[in-house]
Amino acid sequence: MAKVIVHIDLNAFFARCEEIRDSSLENKPVAIGHDGRGGIVSTCSYKAREYGVSSAMPMFKAKELCPNLIIKPVDFRYYGALSDQFKNFIRRYTKKVEEASIDECFADFTDVVRGQKDVPGFFKKLQNDLYKETKLKCSIGVATTKFLAKMGSDYKKPMGLTIIRKKDIPDILYPLKIESMFGIGKKTSPKLRKMGINTIGDLAKRCEKDDRELMNELGKYYYVIKDWMSGKGSDEIIVEPEDPKSIGNSTTLMEDTMNHELIASTFKWLSKEVSERAIRENKLGSTIQIVVKESDFKVHNKSITFDNPTNDADVIFNIAMNLYDKNFSNMMIRLVGVTLQNLINTKDIAIQMSLFDYEKHEEQSSTKLLINELNRKMKKKVLIRASEVEDDGNK
Repeated sequence: MAKVIVHIDLNAFFARCEEIRDSSLENKPVAIGHDGRGGIVSTCSYKAREYGVSSAMPMFKAKELCPNLIIKPVDFRYYGALSDQFKNFIRRYTKKVEEASIDECFADFTDVVRGQKDVPGFFKKLQNDLYKETKLKCSIGVATTKFLAKMGSDYKKPMGLTIIRKKDIPDILYPLKIESMFGIGKKTSPKLRKMGINTIGDLAKRCEKDDRELMNELGKYYYVIKDWMSGKGSDEIIVEPEDPKSIGNSTTLMEDTMNHELIASTFKWLSKEVSERAIRENKLGSTIQIVVKESDFKVHNKSITFDNPTNDADVIFNIAMNLYDKNFSNMMIRLVGVTLQNLINTKDIAIQMSLFDYEKHEEQSSTKLLINELNRKMKKKVLIRASEVEDDGNK
């Protein structure tokens, strides 16, 4: 029996959070981001989009298009709290939930909908109940694979519900512009258009013929695309283990970007999230790894290992930003993540350390924080402790 995979995507999430906090913003053009030199739009309300405002747009351009634009700074802590409410709501239905980013998740509803006479009605009620309880609006895609579910949630916004079965692929997906296909980045879509591939249907036809030019352009990714076009693909929901070997968090950015301010604020929020989870679970880690995904879906990892385990948000953030500034600052990025690895229980380290050791540990942690901050200000890694060993494996 095929699985029932659901993708739930919160609509204009950051902007909606601000509307929930201040109801006077409802149905007004709102942009989230920094209003200053170099500021960009992180996301915006649907009303702002009517003026042509869009994510990743320079804020000065957004204000030219919409002079009455209301600008709100990013508040990741507040958004994270509402995100937790959303995901906890979904977990009431199923524990098989995979967090895709702060405003979206995949979930396996196979057992939940078994025996349901009105599946669309069931998901419509879920959607409305989420709104009544949290005031968050979402779009839902229901399918047998994660790709199709994701395409379904993108199909109608806001408050859309789309069920895509294998037989529905030609009617629903084929007419869509190639840019709207999940997995086709901003670098790839212009290349495909030059090849005469303007819609997802055009891509499917070339896949059916095993077009050599297309295969050369997409490389190994071609076979993934071909599976997706035929209704195949992953239906595995990855649920974080109860006693994790690592604690990490990642998020897909609203638009591909290399804006340092936006990426730094995202890393800061992710570092706080990782720190808070580690503290809740009484964990310390001695390795920090960051992951970045380029606009063409190429993934890179960098990590650094140090002597004294930590769960301090500032330490995690400074190390993460050092790794980013040193290795990835010139890349167009679509996803970033931070992971705390080589975990140890705080109780275990307390038993192992004498009072003298603990005081030394605190002193060295402060030293590391100072070194990282100095390196960040100089925008390159000039200072390093001898105990630090860097692992620069890519994948």
